[in-house]
Amino acid sequence: MMLTGAQIFVRVLIEQGVDTMFGYPGGSVLNLYDELYKAQDQITHIMTAHEQGAAHAADGYARATGRTGVVLATSGPGATNLVTGIATAYMDSVPMVAFTGNVGTNLIGKDSFQEVYITGITMPITKHNFVVRHVEELADTMREAFRIAQTGRKGPVLVDIPKDVTSARAEYTPAPAFRPAPPSTEYDPIAVRQAAEIINRAKRPIIYFGGGTHTNGGRTYLQELIHKADIPATHTLMAAGVLSYGDPMNLGILGMHGNFTSNKAVDEADVVVAIGTRFSDRVALNTKSFAHNATIVQIDIDPAEVSKNVPVGHSVVGDAAVILSAMLPYIQPARHEEWWAQIHEWQANDFHPQDHDDRMMPHQIIGTCCELAGPDAVYVTDVGQHQMWAAQYIKHVKERGFLTSGGLGTMGFGYGAALGAQAALGRETPVVMMTGDGSFHMNMNEACTAVSYNLPVVTVIFNNQVLGMVRQWQTAFYGKRYSSTDPHRQTNYVKVAEGFGLKGYHCENLEQFKAAFAEALASHKPAWIECVINKDEKVLPMIPAGGTIEDMMMS
Repeated sequence: MMLTGAQIFVRVLIEQGVDTMFGYPGGSVLNLYDELYKAQDQITHIMTAHEQGAAHAADGYARATGRTGVVLATSGPGATNLVTGIATAYMDSVPMVAFTGNVGTNLIGKDSFQEVYITGITMPITKHNFVVRHVEELADTMREAFRIAQTGRKGPVLVDIPKDVTSARAEYTPAPAFRPAPPSTEYDPIAVRQAAEIINRAKRPIIYFGGGTHTNGGRTYLQELIHKADIPATHTLMAAGVLSYGDPMNLGILGMHGNFTSNKAVDEADVVVAIGTRFSDRVALNTKSFAHNATIVQIDIDPAEVSKNVPVGHSVVGDAAVILSAMLPYIQPARHEEWWAQIHEWQANDFHPQDHDDRMMPHQIIGTCCELAGPDAVYVTDVGQHQMWAAQYIKHVKERGFLTSGGLGTMGFGYGAALGAQAALGRETPVVMMTGDGSFHMNMNEACTAVSYNLPVVTVIFNNQVLGMVRQWQTAFYGKRYSSTDPHRQTNYVKVAEGFGLKGYHCENLEQFKAAFAEALASHKPAWIECVINKDEKVLPMIPAGGTIEDMMMS
């Protein structure tokens, strides 16, 4: 059948199973929005306050579900406002397809109104990107974008569509939706057996796992390996929830703000099995000394990650779930009693925050959230001290229950991502967004989106009236010269919340917070809860950048 490019655009979205997307209209995409209007019974379009919020919402949708997030923006500033969100998804391997409009093909390259070379701008931060020059190419290009986003190491893809392509006509032939193929079963069986042999010989093994274990049932095989071989495990920020908080094999987070036990165990281990993780500089702070006593076995789907940051002794390239399932038959049941005795000794002397009745403590606020929101809640963070407190103290019990910007560290990520997660999971799933006053000022405008679409995200604001993480570094390393970390803002969060049309709360003690949080959850409406905390509260422990376990700061 002959259809316009705009009609083809919507048909392919439906064909690919897209039921929710995020965006902001503009001149170059008016034809697309006209067709989306006609298809609103099949595709829910959520218009955010800002295109960056839309990109983060598509990202949050994808992280919460594993499905591909979709975002649409107009040309020029609409497209460039997506860039931070695309980069965030790229760094954390999140499947997303971003569609941008552009000026007509006859105007490209002439500095036309609202024209940018968005494919050039985003080339380093996408798995692939496309410019559709002819309407006949549109359907297959879109299908390829969805395939690339979900194949292998996942990530964002951008498709740029000039306006005249959306009005031109071409033959449209329906095609089946792309369904991610089962993970490639290709791997080196000798390398798998050799990895198992290294694990079987270990006296002080530890597993260090990352976000790559979220996919294709990796969690199940990881748990089997850990319990069969009696191996303690530690994880990156991106892998929170893969192992339950209450699992005795779970030592917690590793790296700069990881606990002493997990960092010490990696330092003393004789074998480190790294699964689905890339040894980022927030984990391997000093690459020369990281796991210096150990043989490192790296399992990763991306061969480019092998020995990229830390040299490894042995590697297996492939999907984590496939490799682990192939390895399990070669793993011998084991008990490492002496190793566990040492670990328990470290745990007894690890850093433990103190409760207080006279001031709000971050770990108590987070503990209250976990207690009241229940095990099905999804937690989303911005970036800063609150993010690290959340990673340390949320009692993670499920996969895809902790959404945060890890690789890029994007302040302003949280509200958009929380709205995307809420839209994906439905209003009955509690979504709690944790933010700091610094991060929140970057995206509080998305409150209007929460209200317009009745997305009942509960936002907990850790308000210390400073840029807390930067100030913590200035305290430790810059002689307490607090340059530009106290913005002297006088924001009244309760009044601003009311101006947006939602309920705001101000809390100065834990009892006030408990009452406010319970009421906000029960309302099933979006709400903000401001928690006043001391500006000198620190994220501890902390290993300085480039440091080792010997440099860990406990106070």
